[in-house]
Amino acid sequence: MRKMMSVILAGVLVLTLVSACSGSNGGSNEKKPNNGEGSSGNKDKLTAIIVKHPLTKPLAEMEWLQEVENKANVDIEWQEITADWDQKKGPMLASGDIPDLFVGPNVITDADFAQFNGLFQDLNELLEQAPNVQSMFQDNPSTQIIATQTDGRILGLPKYQRFWPDSVNRQYINQTWLDNLGLPMPTNWDELYEVLLAFKEQDANGNGDPNDEIPVDWPGGIGGYFNPAVMLGGMGINLSSDISGQGYFVEGGQVKNFLIDDRFKELVTFLNKLYAAGLINTEVFTHDYTKFQSVSRGEGDIAKVGFTWGWVASDRFGEQLAPQYTSMSPLKWSASYTGDVSWSYDFYTLNYGANAIVMSARSKNKEAAMRFINELYTPEVGIQALFGSIGPNIEKHEDGSYSVLPPKDTQMDPGTWKWTSTWADNGAFYISDDINLTLGTDMQEVLNDSEALQEALSRINPGEDIFPSAFIKYSSQDNNTMSLNNTNLMNLANTNFAKWITSGGVEEEWNSYVQEAQKAGLPQNLEIMQRYFEEYKANR
Repeated sequence: MRKMMSVILAGVLVLTLVSACSGSNGGSNEKKPNNGEGSSGNKDKLTAIIVKHPLTKPLAEMEWLQEVENKANVDIEWQEITADWDQKKGPMLASGDIPDLFVGPNVITDADFAQFNGLFQDLNELLEQAPNVQSMFQDNPSTQIIATQTDGRILGLPKYQRFWPDSVNRQYINQTWLDNLGLPMPTNWDELYEVLLAFKEQDANGNGDPNDEIPVDWPGGIGGYFNPAVMLGGMGINLSSDISGQGYFVEGGQVKNFLIDDRFKELVTFLNKLYAAGLINTEVFTHDYTKFQSVSRGEGDIAKVGFTWGWVASDRFGEQLAPQYTSMSPLKWSASYTGDVSWSYDFYTLNYGANAIVMSARSKNKEAAMRFINELYTPEVGIQALFGSIGPNIEKHEDGSYSVLPPKDTQMDPGTWKWTSTWADNGAFYISDDINLTLGTDMQEVLNDSEALQEALSRINPGEDIFPSAFIKYSSQDNNTMSLNNTNLMNLANTNFAKWITSGGVEEEWNSYVQEAQKAGLPQNLEIMQRYFEEYKANR
């Protein structure tokens, strides 16, 4: 398990790790010592692509990464991509002119492995050169399951970041607005409607303008992150954000899809009621995530949004407004509902990532590439890849424990600082379960804000109630079939979802819509997923 790396550059050259990758390693094939200490002599040259967050600083400025490259005795020419990777990837892979390494979860996907068979290295053949990876597999067998293709090959190594909570979604309401209007915390959809109506009509933010409150907002879309699909938990549906974007969930051991479930129709009807009353942001289906964030951060200490979903309050609303908001428990569908209330369970999605680092089969220096990978998977390197370098971002204590430090930029929230400082969630790394790290205030806040969800999440049996997509490897044929069917399904669902919420009509059009969804290939996808689900349960 674990063992990431500690990082690079020996000292005299200042490299610009940013130029374009040539397809194969232009460097020397001379073999260097494999003990990680070979700083004498020329370094082996490698090329690599990383797909990183737009906020992330240049890799040359990451102390930990420079140390890792030094220990591996490699000099990596990085191409740092922050946008349009999907458009760039296809032509590159088709040409066969690719770098030695790709970094970032699913930057190269299982579908790419199938389409470009032979282009990527089977790492089974080289694992003896990476004891840190072998330790990861031994200590956390789930990482090996994620890494292994159906034919036994390992074409990409996973990441494991361990500290993230059970759900990506938290539900927030402006407690200050509730207090201003003397309103109780809502516990079901009907009570929520009355609260939101009061937010709109009674100048909830108290600035004298009764028309500037936005009672509800989310970044468009049906399922996945930070949107109303999680309210389906109020009718007992157990979601997982990695597949809920296409409607899939598990209930009673059966893989289902809420896009054709009558409970989804009830949710759409409720959202249409909110929209018709002027309670939903009219730009909900047109604004991008940046606009979604900026609206929620209000103006100074004047909040604009009353009820929404997000990762953590300080990120969603900014440090100044975050104290106004309270993380809510899941809302029941109705006061008379007597079933279990659920929420979205996302531990696998948040803490594991497939194909976080992939090697070209055409690399001219695979030994050097494996030295780098071995150092990268050192646990102490893992916490730095995720949170930033020891020194400016992490303090290492005499007892061997660590603490994430506050941002050096006091104007920046810790979550944003992390994305600015290092690879963050977009990296390839392993953090062992026994490493002792005190998290930063943002992660402590996430865990605190998650407490309101724990009762609902405690009812979920992940092995039976959640589809384990992180551990499923589809055959090429099944993957292609599902991809085509899902494209047809979501074209239909997205169009109708937006129309039904803004204009109504779900009741009249529901039956014909369900028939169209069946024709789009949904039954075939459900059959495929059920088969893989049964195989997974039988073998775990």
